[in-house]
Amino acid sequence: MSETKSDGRDCERRRRQAYERLGTTTPTCGECGETDWRCLEAHHVAGERYGGGRVILCRNCHRKTSDPQKDHPESLDATPSWLERIGHFLLGLADLLALAVEKLQAFGRELIERARQLGNEATP
Repeated sequence: MSETKSDGRDCERRRRQAYERLGTTTPTCGECGETDWRCLEAHHVAGERYGGGRVILCRNCHRKTSDPQKDHPESLDATPSWLERIGHFLLGLADLLALAVEKLQAFGRELIERARQLGNEATP
């Protein structure tokens, strides 16, 4: 059994496919800033069923943002109304912002701790 080494064409093909799927050649996670195309996915803000609004997230942030969608209200109709679609978009946006709030709070605490460690040296 012989093994053949890839000459990089398979990797390049996967990269191009990822860029096409993500809609950009410079994808970045909207939450944490990850830029490795192999880690990035398109997240449907309202959920796939309720609209096409998407944001690029890394796999970790995608899981953290998608899980709360499971608790959103179920659709009453096979074809959701525009009001229901907007409602689901707003709930999905709130899920994204909740994750951003956690990161902002952690960053703020880290800056305060760093200021305490530096003492008056950090004063402009």
